[in-house]
Amino acid sequence: MINKSPYFLILCLFSAMISFAQEKDKDSTSIVVDKDLVVIEEQSFEKSEIDPLRPSKAAFYSAILPGAGQFYNKKYWKIPIVWGAIGTGVYFYIRNDKQFDRYRDAYKRRLAGFTDDEFSDADGNPLISNDGLIRAQQQFRRNKEVSLLVTIGLYALNIIDANVDAHLLQFNVDENLSLSPHYQYNQWENSSDLGLTLNFKF
Repeated sequence: MINKSPYFLILCLFSAMISFAQEKDKDSTSIVVDKDLVVIEEQSFEKSEIDPLRPSKAAFYSAILPGAGQFYNKKYWKIPIVWGAIGTGVYFYIRNDKQFDRYRDAYKRRLAGFTDDEFSDADGNPLISNDGLIRAQQQFRRNKEVSLLVTIGLYALNIIDANVDAHLLQFNVDENLSLSPHYQYNQWENSSDLGLTLNFKF
């Protein structure tokens, strides 16, 4: 006669596993094995809601006022960096623009027949030639254009940084979605198990 008790025990364990697998709950379950006792512990995870408009809001705020998107993302330490970078670009643009105006005004007075510009001595002798004034204008115009491009690039980078930060703040890193290695000592076989655990739960 066939002993049916092992088959009955396997059938009970199999149906229990299916019932646990089909259970849809917000809590995750973990099994703790202590030789003859199996205990199921329940752990609940707090899920934060995802706001799909958050990155757009952060980018919009940074476009209106540089650093406002970083403030919205609560990355306060980035605000002085944003203001310092954009302020430096604006400073060099204004400085090069003033230098360009100086040499341009002096060159215009030379063309009008005056010899009393700031680049001439008291006797009206030019300290800088007309060609020198033209070259200086070209140089400061180029520096001014480069400063403007750098400032626009830093302004755009401020918007991109706020947008990307807002995306990363909502990145799902909870235990319901994870891939991690695990090491477990198998007490029944007196050996150790090494593997990967993939948790994917709705």
